[in-house]
Amino acid sequence: MILLTLENCDQVPMSSSPPPVLLVDGYNIIGAWSCLKKTRDTDGLEAARCELVESMTSYSAFQGYQTNIVFDAHYQNTCGNKEVITELVSVYYTDFGQTADTYIEKTCASFRYQVAQSLISRIIVATSDRAQQLMIQGYGAEWMSAQQLCYDVQATVCRTKQRYNPRKQSKGRFLANAIDDKARQRLAELRMGL
Repeated sequence: MILLTLENCDQVPMSSSPPPVLLVDGYNIIGAWSCLKKTRDTDGLEAARCELVESMTSYSAFQGYQTNIVFDAHYQNTCGNKEVITELVSVYYTDFGQTADTYIEKTCASFRYQVAQSLISRIIVATSDRAQQLMIQGYGAEWMSAQQLCYDVQATVCRTKQRYNPRKQSKGRFLANAIDDKARQRLAELRMGL
């Protein structure tokens, strides 16, 4: 599981420029990330969706992206709905018969005017769907492959660990210097045969 945790850390400072918008084709990402495919196959689609949302929530908080994760209605005869996860992350379920691709394309078309008015800085679409890639680039959006998003999430996890969990410095090169006093005392007793 690619889960980025930001426990006990300060909020990432937001710059004065408007945030980038990241549109994520949910089922495309689930099908492309091996960890999410494994979760889908063992625990079900709902578990894979939750895992993706958790990963994107932490990633978006760290990067400062306004993230919209889009899922197809997936043959459900229901109306579309929106779930607000955090201030930066929302999940959209499309209307019956509407694909995530068409929803993302319409969103890119509407956001194009917001970019022109500097209400948002840029639009990024994460998907590995080649046809959608060409369509969204026509609207001026940037494309990120599912694998690139996976890499970026993993790199963010590593940067977060380095930033918020600094390595403990060793007191020397000997193992005895790295253990606590009680363990050191016990080892001395064992050496003396006590």
